[in-house]
Amino acid sequence: MTIREQPRQVLKRRASKRSDWKVALVFLLPLLVMYAIYYLYSIGFLASTSTTKVSVTFFNSIDVGWRNYAQLLTDPVFIRSMVNNILFACISIVAALTVAFFIATALATGVRAKRFFYLIFLLPALMPLSLVATIFGSMLTERTGILNQTLRAIGLGALAQPWLTQPGLAFAVVAVIFCYLIGLPIMYYTADLSALPTESLEAALLDGAGTFRIMRSIIYPMMRGTHITIILSLLLGSFRSLEVVLFSTRGGPGQSTEIVGSYIYGFATSGGPTIGFVSAVSIIVLVIALVLSIAQMVVTRPRKDMR
Repeated sequence: MTIREQPRQVLKRRASKRSDWKVALVFLLPLLVMYAIYYLYSIGFLASTSTTKVSVTFFNSIDVGWRNYAQLLTDPVFIRSMVNNILFACISIVAALTVAFFIATALATGVRAKRFFYLIFLLPALMPLSLVATIFGSMLTERTGILNQTLRAIGLGALAQPWLTQPGLAFAVVAVIFCYLIGLPIMYYTADLSALPTESLEAALLDGAGTFRIMRSIIYPMMRGTHITIILSLLLGSFRSLEVVLFSTRGGPGQSTEIVGSYIYGFATSGGPTIGFVSAVSIIVLVIALVLSIAQMVVTRPRKDMR
């Protein structure tokens, strides 16, 4: 290729890229329009309803301005539900960054029956959350739950507890359910472990480093991007975990396990002119989710110096 031909080839490649982009836009445009109308209408509807006092029939709405937001931000139950949401998310994040990382790394070493262990750890995350929470709730019922029945059958009846009716125990139960759903973090780690460069690992093995030293000092720091993705994904997921609370403790006892999702559900199904208040809560949650999504896109985008 001569020097004169090089600019022509560059121009051809640029023209080809523009053409591909236009073709892709033609195919994506109907879907983009549909999503834009759906989401813009939904957000606009929530925003307009959040400043009203109206029932589920949406008749005879009364404009109350910012009163719903003022009531929301001063409601101790809402504040507690937000705190619980963050606490459950933090507990699941700690479990993911430790237990899930260890499980994924151990399975990546080629242990026997690896597929069987993957099935055990991934199946709960692929099951409906409502089913998982319902099973936990039935197992931990004070009188008929299998856990208390087993403890009584083996002579440890003194350890049987009202797991779902004591605030501290109920909170621990919901936290355990959140930790139980660590299948997706295991999948994230497993996928990224296969893409790690092997030079550092081989050098560490030649230097005589042990397995746990390699995991702690080499593999774990190299997966910083995966850690960030998991943290932000679990934070976002905690705001969509209504089923975990609704089908296990129903937010009780005494709102000790209330999260934002169950808080919204309780007002939406209580009857009366509460839909405007529910819309205000939804707007607040939408803003939080939007901030977290933007943060995830910013921190996970490739750096220019790494391309």
